[in-house]
Parts: sequence; structure tokens; C-alpha cells
Amino acid sequence: MLYLIAGELGFPGIFNLIRYISFRAGAASATALLIGLLLGPKFISFLRVRQGKGQPIREDGPQSHLAKRGTPTMGGLLILISVSVSVLLWMDLANPYVWACLLVTGGFGLIGFLDDYDKVKKAHHAGLSGKTRLALEFLIAGVATWIIVHFGTSNLYVPFRQGPLFDLGWAYIAFGAFVIVAFGNAVNLTDGLDGLATMPVIIACIAFLLISYLVGNAKFATYLGIPHVLGVGDLTVLLLAIVGAGLAFLWFNAPPAAVFMGDTGSLALGGALGTVAVATHHEFVLAIVGGIFVVEALSVVIQVLVYKRTGRRVFLMAPIHHHFEHLGWSEPTVVIRFWIISFVLALAGLATLKLR
Repeated sequence: MLYLIAGELGFPGIFNLIRYISFRAGAASATALLIGLLLGPKFISFLRVRQGKGQPIREDGPQSHLAKRGTPTMGGLLILISVSVSVLLWMDLANPYVWACLLVTGGFGLIGFLDDYDKVKKAHHAGLSGKTRLALEFLIAGVATWIIVHFGTSNLYVPFRQGPLFDLGWAYIAFGAFVIVAFGNAVNLTDGLDGLATMPVIIACIAFLLISYLVGNAKFATYLGIPHVLGVGDLTVLLLAIVGAGLAFLWFNAPPAAVFMGDTGSLALGGALGTVAVATHHEFVLAIVGGIFVVEALSVVIQVLVYKRTGRRVFLMAPIHHHFEHLGWSEPTVVIRFWIISFVLALAGLATLKLR
């Protein structure tokens, strides 16, 4: 909005700063952080009053989790409000890639909200049916990918190789939608411990804001041999807004958590990262940078498939972070070690930009 106003005025004086993506991205991050910290206490109190018993806790989970009963959920709404306000304030409203990401972020957030609401209302951890959730997610992700293909390209790129592998054509919509939905649910599965999903999301956003900036700059993209997509540089505004909102949320989500993110936040943040990866054509790099989320999702898939075929469990409990809890790791130990792994994986993902 401010970019549009400054443009109408001709970017006079200090308003010339708004021309620069770096300035608007930093301002968006600071805005989201400030909104989150200011709204947080009253918002959490509101959730606590409205929800009563808070998020249902699984009886078959680690016994230490039973002490978390009464903690309110849907804290992801705080993140969504902070991100939406700051991005709309500082983004270029004519940029289709940012709108595609906002569509997924808001749409997945709404699906997560309905799921959280159903859990709280029924006092059960089941929520919406899996088929309903997936159908809605693929619909939203498909529309977002169509926008990306319409304004960009349908070429498929892989790490360690210069130039596109081949053009998927309209099949790229199905591929992109799968990436977005898969990563949204992977982050959702990871959100099982205080702060476990939040910091890896922040780390992944920092890695991809660099990727978005480079992909959006013709000179850097040509030098590195990575795809150049005009306009995706503005995604740094969204990504840094998520970083700011995520840090504000982590202030209240740090152990012991005063509020849970819930599906409202985890689905939205995972979907946003997936959409950024599709827009920048770095889907496979996302699997490296967000390796923690991939492993968490695969642990659930492996557990279910093996149990159905053999009746035996590969892990003591899935997702895999619960497996380590059952091995005797304390919750803070699991969380911090996963943060460290996320940081290392982000560096490994960024290394692929040069190794081509």
C-alpha cells in the first residue's frame, strides 16, 4: 500500500527508500514483530477465555505433555494477522507472486483454523477429515500454482545443474500443488513441541529470502546459473514478515508455551514456504533446507505403512520427535537439537546455489 502511495507521489525525498526491496522487507519484518509483541498478551488472554480447556492433549503421547492441558491453541492467528498487515502495508500490490503466496497462507490458515476449532469444540484431537482437508488444500495450491505459471514459467530446475531440466507445461500445476500441500502438512506434523516448528520455519525463511532475492535479480541469477524470475524478489517482503511474526510468536511459545500455534499457523507457514519454493523454482532445494520437516513427514508415512503391513512399529512414536522423547530426551533437548540441524541444512541448501 505504501509502495503504491509513494509511487503515485513520484517517490519524493525519504519515500525514495520504498523503491528498494531491502528497505521494504526490513520494514515488514519490524512491523510484524511489533504487531505480534503488542497484540500477543491480550490475544492469548482472549483465546484462553474463549477456549476454556484449550487444545486437547493426546492420551497416548508422552506423559510430560499432559501438564500442557489448558494451553490455548490457534496462536497461528497472531502470526497471520501480523504477516498480513505488514505485507499488505509494504508489498508492491501489483506483484502476482506475493498474492499467490498470500492466497495459500490465508487459505491454508483458514483450513487450519476450522480444524483447530473443530478440535476445541469437540474436545478431541481428530479435527476435520483428512479427505476434506486435502481437497481444500489442493484446490488452493492449484490456483496459486496456476498464477505462478501464468506470470512466470513451467520449467523444472534441479540442484547442481545449470538451466532447466525440462518444461513440464501445465503438468507443473499438479507438481507445484503437490509441493505446497506436502510441505504445509510436513510443517503441521512437526508442530508437536514448544518452539519446534517455529524456529526451523524462521531459518528456512531466511534461507529462501536470499534465494528469492537472487532469483529476482537478473545479474545474480545469470552469474549463479539459477533461474531468473522477474518479480519474485518481492517475496523477501513476505519472508521477512514471517520471520518477524515468528520471532514475536516464539516469545510466547517458548517453553513452557503460553499458546500453541495450532494447525492455523503450521499449515499456513508450511504452505507459504512451499509456494515461495514453487515461485522461485527451488522446490528440491526446499527439501534440503526444510529437511527437518521432510524427515518428520516421512517418519509418519513409514510408521503407518510398516504398521499396516507387519503390525510392528519402526519408531516408538511418530512423528519422529516423539520417538526421541520416548528414548528419554527432554523436550528442550529435542527442540534445540532440531534447531541446530535446521541451521546446518539451510547452509547445505544455500550451497547448492554455487555448486552447479
